[in-house]
Amino acid sequence: MLSAGSAPADTLNPSVVAAMGEVGIDLLERGAHPKILDPTVVERCDVVITMGCGDTCPFFPGVRYLDWELADPAGQGIDAVRPIRDDIERRVRALIAELTD
Repeated sequence: MLSAGSAPADTLNPSVVAAMGEVGIDLLERGAHPKILDPTVVERCDVVITMGCGDTCPFFPGVRYLDWELADPAGQGIDAVRPIRDDIERRVRALIAELTD
């Protein structure tokens, strides 16, 4: 699993780092950092999940695209980020179940 954005921030959102830490995922220890979406990586993916990037996301035939409407955690405090984190987890678990069914 990879994460990237069409217009990534310069640094990780501290509220996201804290919210992920609450569920045992240390983004800093993992070396996570904002990165630009690389078309050569997208082309090799089976499934690409977008979150409203529209025409700025690279599109390749044969790749399955899902666009998930989610609140943007940018500038939000941890109380706003937690439900976003939990929503993403539910969606990822459902997608994994679908793909491994």
